Amino acid sequence: IRRYSPMSQLQPYVNHKVSVIMNDGRIVVGTLRGLDQTTNIIMQGSQERIFSEDEGVEVVDLGLYLIRGDNIAVIGLVDEELDGALDLENLKGEPLPSLKH
Repeated sequence: IRRYSPMSQLQPYVNHKVSVIMNDGRIVVGTLRGLDQTTNIIMQGSQERIFSEDEGVEVVDLGLYLIRGDNIAVIGLVDEELDGALDLENLKGEPLPSLKH
């Protein structure tokens, strides 16, 4: 039986730009700098992206940011070229709802 280890799955993402969707619907983008056995993560140069149906995406600089593993719903690699081409000021979208267990 092979055990799933979130830490081993995320190790290749270290020092790369990732997007994290948290259980409360918040989205944080930044460079993954480290993680531990409970999948707590440290991100550098982090920004929260707050979506709105009426206005563009609000970007809040967070800097160095720690996210507890039990607050993380999804982590994914960011294509930096595509991300840099996004016009966040004019991008509109419905905010994500909180995750229901």
